[in-house]
Amino acid sequence: MDRRRLFANLPSVDKMLSHPRVIELEGQYPRTLLVDIIRAEIDGCRSKILSLTEDEMESFSIEVDELVQNIKNEIEREYALNLTRVINASGVVVHTNLGRSPLSEEIKEDMWEIASRYSNLEYDIQSGGRGSRYSHLEDIIRKITGAEDVLVVNNNAAAVMLVLSTMAKGKEVITSRGELVEIGGSFRIPRVMEESGAKLVEVGTTNKTYAADYEDAITEDTGALLKVHTSNYRVVGFTDTPGLRELKDLGEKYDIPVIEDLGSGLFVDLSKYGITYEPTVMDSLKNGADVVTFSGDKILGGPQAGIIVGKKEYIQKMKKNQLTRALRVDKLIICALEATMRLYLEEDMALKKVPTLRMLTYKIEEIEEKANRLYSLIEKAHISADVKIETGYSQVGGGSLPLERIESRVISIVPENMSVSKLEEEMRLSQDHVIARIYDEKYVLDVRTLFDEEFEIVCDRLKKILG
Repeated sequence: MDRRRLFANLPSVDKMLSHPRVIELEGQYPRTLLVDIIRAEIDGCRSKILSLTEDEMESFSIEVDELVQNIKNEIEREYALNLTRVINASGVVVHTNLGRSPLSEEIKEDMWEIASRYSNLEYDIQSGGRGSRYSHLEDIIRKITGAEDVLVVNNNAAAVMLVLSTMAKGKEVITSRGELVEIGGSFRIPRVMEESGAKLVEVGTTNKTYAADYEDAITEDTGALLKVHTSNYRVVGFTDTPGLRELKDLGEKYDIPVIEDLGSGLFVDLSKYGITYEPTVMDSLKNGADVVTFSGDKILGGPQAGIIVGKKEYIQKMKKNQLTRALRVDKLIICALEATMRLYLEEDMALKKVPTLRMLTYKIEEIEEKANRLYSLIEKAHISADVKIETGYSQVGGGSLPLERIESRVISIVPENMSVSKLEEEMRLSQDHVIARIYDEKYVLDVRTLFDEEFEIVCDRLKKILG
């Protein structure tokens, strides 16, 4: 068979479009995308024919069914969302790269109801007039925290910027040198403050700052005292820093407001569950902060948002700040945050139904039971690997509790006919995108961050790769 005859046997774009299976695809995907992919597949066949040797041409044939399958695979790949679900077996609970906190299953129906229909986002049903999008969150967050007023923006850096812009624009804000943190993506407190229009006044040293340092720096231009909770690192050893109560005393003495940026917000005291104490939002308010900012995701377990709570006199001014519109949240964030907050009305409910809290507060017996179940499933799959249950350590992640290592149980896998790094790559690049760790030359699955319904998926994927 010569090359010209092979070219003549190539199906046309129109012929491919009339194939029954391609007609089905045309009903599911944009026609222009489908036509482009068909052309690309035909061009690929043409290039293949051009590269054939005389001997190869004799056995070469064009299989239309194979072409159709290639078109189907390619259009599914092209049309798939870039943002996709992954399985977190890393043991990092609040994994910034993997979307931080998973939302509760409890709020799924609420989210879809709001996303797919009209809502009363800025409509007051009772009066029949214009409403405020912020009113949907105010009552429930006030009830949980005891704050006078509430405002929610799109993340905590935005919350800090809005607070400083409103309360201290053109004025000095006194902060300890040991609290000038950098958060993800090179966003730094000094730069956020600069963008807000406030002027940073650094006091103390990296490891030692006293209330007297703040007092010595107070002038008639001082707009606020700022305390930044160092949630993403720790200075240990020879250290000292004034507590909120000390700053509050100073604030009252000189009539200066006290702001605390908690970073990662908490409504539940996790020290009751064996985790290092972190101040809760309620603790900060009780200890004298006039305004507190924190994240809606991270340990709180809601969507990404920046929550501002505190004195009504300050937050009412923030609501009138022109920045607020640029930093506002949309209906889906409001819905997800309100539905998550609802779970916090009772601590036991939050611990059971907010995935982040659940993962952080598992008893070791529960972790062992999860590990045994996953191990049993993998054992039944008869994969070619050495599989064991071992003690491991999970992390909180998300810039929270940086020194915390939580005892866990992991499934370690050493393949017989494949390198550990190759197994990690195969699992990561699979359709299910299993994200795990390599430790001590073993492939390690930490069961703490695996949902029960993901066990079968992980096991099936291991079987396909190592079976």
